[in-house]
Amino acid sequence: MAEKHLVALAGNPNVGKSTVFNALTGMKQHTGNWAGKTVDGAEGHFEHGGMSFTLTDIPGTYSLRADSAEEEAARDFICFGGAEAVIVVCDATCLERNLNLTLQIIEAAPRTLVCVNLLDEAELKGISVDLERLSGLLGVRVVGVTARSGKGLDKLADSLCELIKEQPAEKTCYVNLGEKLETSVSEVEELLGERLKRIPARLAATRILENDEKFLAKAEKLEGMEFSSDSSIDGIRAELSAEGIDSEKVTDLITAAVIKRAGDICAEAVAVGRKSPYLRDRRLDRIFLSRRWGIPVMLLLLGIILWITIVGANYPSDLLGEGLFAAGDFLSEVLLDMGAPSWLEGVLIQGIYKVLAWVVSVMLPPMAIFFPLFTLLEDLGYLPRIAFNLDHGFRCANACGKQAITMAMGFGCNACGVTGCRIIDSPRERLIAILTNNFVPCNGRFPTIIAVITMFFVTVGGIASSLLSALILLGVILSGVAMTLLMSKLLSCTLLKGVASSFTMELPPYRRPQFAKVLVRSVLDRTVFVLGRACCAAAPCGLLIWIFANVHIGGGTVLSCVSDFLDPLGSLMGLDGVILLAFILGFPANEIVMPIILMAYLAQGSLTEMTDAAQLHALLAANGWTMKTALCMIIFMLFHFPCATTCMTIKKETGSLKWTALGFALPAVTGVLLCIFVNGVCTLISAL
Repeated sequence: MAEKHLVALAGNPNVGKSTVFNALTGMKQHTGNWAGKTVDGAEGHFEHGGMSFTLTDIPGTYSLRADSAEEEAARDFICFGGAEAVIVVCDATCLERNLNLTLQIIEAAPRTLVCVNLLDEAELKGISVDLERLSGLLGVRVVGVTARSGKGLDKLADSLCELIKEQPAEKTCYVNLGEKLETSVSEVEELLGERLKRIPARLAATRILENDEKFLAKAEKLEGMEFSSDSSIDGIRAELSAEGIDSEKVTDLITAAVIKRAGDICAEAVAVGRKSPYLRDRRLDRIFLSRRWGIPVMLLLLGIILWITIVGANYPSDLLGEGLFAAGDFLSEVLLDMGAPSWLEGVLIQGIYKVLAWVVSVMLPPMAIFFPLFTLLEDLGYLPRIAFNLDHGFRCANACGKQAITMAMGFGCNACGVTGCRIIDSPRERLIAILTNNFVPCNGRFPTIIAVITMFFVTVGGIASSLLSALILLGVILSGVAMTLLMSKLLSCTLLKGVASSFTMELPPYRRPQFAKVLVRSVLDRTVFVLGRACCAAAPCGLLIWIFANVHIGGGTVLSCVSDFLDPLGSLMGLDGVILLAFILGFPANEIVMPIILMAYLAQGSLTEMTDAAQLHALLAANGWTMKTALCMIIFMLFHFPCATTCMTIKKETGSLKWTALGFALPAVTGVLLCIFVNGVCTLISAL
């Protein structure tokens, strides 16, 4: 077997790095710049030219001077991860900004290959990159590609093979740091001499003068010796300090020099047409990011997505439910005809299968519509602009604006939203985002909320019904967003006091979406993943539900006994004991709350198929449901404890049972108190 060569894939966010990774390795890695996506690094393998490569997609970063978890992970892998070469992906439409990182990597990595991506977009914007001239100025190989169409990737792989075969070349592209600082760096390099075997001497010299303690500690561990505490080096530091150049000033000078060098290189290697290449983006941003229109347009787009989801999911959901339940009846007959005991048929079909059938029929159609539409906004480059619009609100709550992105992820799956909080640098703000993510409804809660809205609050028919349902649902979602801000403010003023930190967010250019890839990515990466997670949680829950509904204690089932016990609290909240028990048994997956309610009301030992809205409304009304009950149901469905998967994710991300318990209790207590308040107000109004 051929030896595998370890190669790092680096670059700024939004340069198509993951697209290059997917094209080379054949893996379907998600290409959106979403929170926490590649913090741990995706790894893939490919062969080319008789050589075998292990390619690691490290976090997107703007600098190797680590100020965040992503930057530290990227720096550590490039400097200490043992990669034989680094491919730096750059965006041809904004090459100057990308070269800041490229110049740092050239200094740190023994072999560097520059991949200039998005040449097609650059051409459309009138930007021309002289790749040969750029290669000469950087002193490394440069290859131009259009990764989305696969153009130039074979040449990129060829260049990588040639680079690996060669001995590391002497660096020719050092950034001039100014006479005084350059002299000091050279003196430190001479003192280090031959002592360093794995860390470039110039890199070590600059970090010593910057007093980058984290970097130096890891570098000394890698080299197996101390080299930063030499008395002669201390003397050089003292000379710089006497000139008014302390460690912070060194960092500032180096950063300024890198930026200037990147600008000089682009001035020689990049030509721009007369028309501004960013004119279209700026015109669109005048609408999408304006104080007057930014929020209304955002709400309009969200409302349209919700309306399309509601209208489009009804028929396929009914059809899928009928088919799956019919298949369940067939399987039940087969098992009984084979002589299987009735309890086994009950466990497998009436318990596990019917719960899974309900979850799939209710979840799959809306997810198959919602996720592609949401992914389409991401592919267009609009999602980061949502975070920009909501940044002011989160800053007023003493939280981080990046929380807007993690909150948006929570609409698909709260567990994914919690994981996404990794991009928030401040531990305090990250914890706030984790604890409040469950205040926005995930995909599993939408079907129940939509069904209750349609049955109890919408009396018109036709297209007006779906529009009104979408508007009410939009109001429910905005209530979740408002509560997220309120709870973030409450936490930041009590348990997690602090001032909101600033952050830099890149707004990617607007791009024409790739509809085929959007469809595949949203179905495979999101719909199937979330549905599979829900099914894994729902299967054992189906068994538990069947046991509760079929094991008798005294004169009733366990289900009825427990619901009777919970009835006083349920009545206080404007609900009943059956509804509260359904939420408790629905802890593994929110999708099965309504089926459990129906099963308990019908006093049956298994979940019941009831896809007709009028029939469902009649059953609920017969069991005491009113508009007040429906309103409290929506409130508690919006604000209740997170599902099992989300709780496990909170535990994993925080490493603390205390914070996990708070993440569980905070929305649950909020929901209980709100329901009690609303029930009291409605009761008082009806009594007047």
